[in-house]
Amino acid sequence: MRLFFFSLLAAVLTAASPCFAQDGLGKPEVYAVWPGDPPGHGRPSGPEKIGNEGGQTGSYSNISTPRYEVYRPKHPNGAAALLLGGGGYFRIQIGSAKDVAAKLAAAGITPVILYYRLPGDGWNADAPFQDAQRTLRLLKAGAKRWGLDPARIGVVGMSAGGHLAGMMATQGGHDFYTPTDEADKLSAVPAFAGMIYPVVSMRPPIDTTQTRKKLSVLPGYRDFYSVEAQVGPETPPVFLAHAADDPIANVEHSLRMFAAMRAAGRPVEMHIFEKGGHSWGAGKPGSLVAAWPDLFLAWLRSHQILRD
Repeated sequence: MRLFFFSLLAAVLTAASPCFAQDGLGKPEVYAVWPGDPPGHGRPSGPEKIGNEGGQTGSYSNISTPRYEVYRPKHPNGAAALLLGGGGYFRIQIGSAKDVAAKLAAAGITPVILYYRLPGDGWNADAPFQDAQRTLRLLKAGAKRWGLDPARIGVVGMSAGGHLAGMMATQGGHDFYTPTDEADKLSAVPAFAGMIYPVVSMRPPIDTTQTRKKLSVLPGYRDFYSVEAQVGPETPPVFLAHAADDPIANVEHSLRMFAAMRAAGRPVEMHIFEKGGHSWGAGKPGSLVAAWPDLFLAWLRSHQILRD
């Protein structure tokens, strides 16, 4: 019944959003993240919202029921990526996530888009980490259902979603919630992490983002939620892409992450583009930043995640 409800919801949202209907991804399978009420506290004071003006177009907020959408590629190869849209932890740019999902699906990677709870909607500030960690475990638990290799399930996040991806890569072994079932016995550490124009650090002088403001209520946030401070010998390979002229997430965020990975002797690749700004998703055709998806796919091949 729960799957039927979410499938119906997805069909309604797709019909209401022409840009989504034309993305070439097909109809998703929609699943709830939690079997009952999610952990933590709080709840949005109103119905779910979909932005339709300016930079808010395609963004979601007031998410009461966290869920994830699984898109089946035409030629799946067993790899999967949990996509985490950005939005400063007060909204999620699902439109950008779908653009990236289409690129990955065309390469045979199963894209999974997460609608995670937002501190900006009144949820507990660590709700995004609870939802992402639980979803990674569910993907591994259900790998056979979708034809996935549990050892090739990773994360790709943008902006605040890049921070969330980085936290899963470095702190996936930290339990953000009390285990509830068999799936929660599985590791939540992803096989790889793509961090695209990410927010990384909570530390000055680049602690000016909405992401940092939303997390500042958490104890010890400057250290625990600064991703670069949590890189260790078990951190999986990381791919970074950023624009040098990013006005929202200073390029120093990626530079810090790159330096931390290098210091720890962990595999890392970084691409800094001269221009591009922020929130470019898969990149506008013809722009400098539009090169990153192909660079990312080549990087995945080098790590045997993507096998043509």
